[in-house]
Amino acid sequence: MINDRAAVAHDAPPNGKAVQEYIDERPTWPDGTPLPAVPMTAMQWRIWSLAAAGKFFEGFVVFMTGVALPLIARQFEISSAQNGIVGAASLFGILIGAVGLGGMSDYFGRKRMFVVEMIIFTAFLVVLTACTNFLSLVICLFGIGLALGCDYPTAHMIISESIPSTSRGRLVLGAFAFQAVGALAGTGVGYLVLSHTPDLDAWRVMYATAILPALAVTVGRFYIVESANWLAVRGSLERAEKAAARLLRRKPQYPEIIKLRVHAAHLHAADQRPSFATLFNKNNRRATILASVPWFLQDLGTYGIGIFTPTILAAAVGNGADHIRSTSDLIANDILAAKGAALITALLIVGIAFAVLLTDSVGRIKLQVFGFIGCAAGLLLASFSTYVGGGSKIFLIFAGFMLFDFMTNLGPNAQTYLLAGEVFPTAIRGSGAGFAAAFAKIGAVATAFLFPILLTAIGTQYLLYILVVTSLLGALVTWRFRIETTGVNLDNIGATELVERSAPAVAVAT
Repeated sequence: MINDRAAVAHDAPPNGKAVQEYIDERPTWPDGTPLPAVPMTAMQWRIWSLAAAGKFFEGFVVFMTGVALPLIARQFEISSAQNGIVGAASLFGILIGAVGLGGMSDYFGRKRMFVVEMIIFTAFLVVLTACTNFLSLVICLFGIGLALGCDYPTAHMIISESIPSTSRGRLVLGAFAFQAVGALAGTGVGYLVLSHTPDLDAWRVMYATAILPALAVTVGRFYIVESANWLAVRGSLERAEKAAARLLRRKPQYPEIIKLRVHAAHLHAADQRPSFATLFNKNNRRATILASVPWFLQDLGTYGIGIFTPTILAAAVGNGADHIRSTSDLIANDILAAKGAALITALLIVGIAFAVLLTDSVGRIKLQVFGFIGCAAGLLLASFSTYVGGGSKIFLIFAGFMLFDFMTNLGPNAQTYLLAGEVFPTAIRGSGAGFAAAFAKIGAVATAFLFPILLTAIGTQYLLYILVVTSLLGALVTWRFRIETTGVNLDNIGATELVERSAPAVAVAT
């Protein structure tokens, strides 16, 4: 722990520094030796924890829908096509929220949208528990998705623009890991609620369990600081200096004085006002393809397998839909599937834990390519279950899905999210990350809607074969358009083109 006698503050040079340079500044001991790492402030940890909570809610609500879906279908007597609409509603909301609300953070600020999204989420969550028909259910799930979509770019940016560059990968993915925690909690809560409330209204109780935590997170987000990086890019240097001072408040205080200058990358970015057209110019096209296409391909598998794991397991190892004769049969079948889904989803947490440990050392690109290949291997393994029966069938399904969940969170599920918030300049970072998330959710929506239909039409085996191909394609696109951002100062994004060739990343001046 640093004390007042052991540390000295660095005074700002006469011409000032950029925001990230102050954030990355390390205190020194009296003999001039710098500390090995930059200690995080209380405000930085507050921002991180509130962003992590948003990712938790996404995993919780979206993946719990897989447990709630059989009950909803029976209660509202909906068809298989309507079943797909229910599964896709929140994902379609995420698509619109990411590209619409998420991009607004470039105009109105990171903090404002960070608060607004939680207000929207909480309001629709409350109404959802009282839905009485199919239409109101779909509207509420869409509204929840709208808020979660805004959170994709906003949560990433509010963390990455507030923390040291050397730990950005670990901390952003550490927050993202709570999506996996939420997914496991969602299936776990679904199982517990079904066990204690074995009736069709149990799905309402499932969603209601998130209301009070959501209210607490909403209030907490009012008490964070705006991104000084964003303020500086917008030309509000005085406000940016105050925001940076509040962000970096600590004991003993360093730096004592914050005097900002406009970074060269910001001068370049000033000509790039937030616009989706800017994402496709010659300077940003490569980043847009890398951030969007692999994420789209990854979501085809992640959301298809994630949401419908209980359905697949019930069809493969439990009582299939054709054997359900009563509500009690339905609930018993759903409980069995939820238990299996919780076991498989636990591998998401293990995968993201490895991603957090490795992303700043191995690099984003290598982990994403390796992860895509591993996903293909897991899905191929699961597809072999159709050739056997009994215990071997169950083993192959569980082993394949568990390998898939581990590899997707080690690689593409984590790294696509991380890269999308890093490869764009600050001025268009919200629009770029929002577009990437929205484009990805086109795949998620298509999967959620078509999965139950295709599951019936072509069967599990051929569906898994299709996802094997998309996973391999994701690895290919990632390598072809690779940009390595590991350890790069975000102020430099836009001033340099960071292209990884066949070995370590090199910065090439534009």
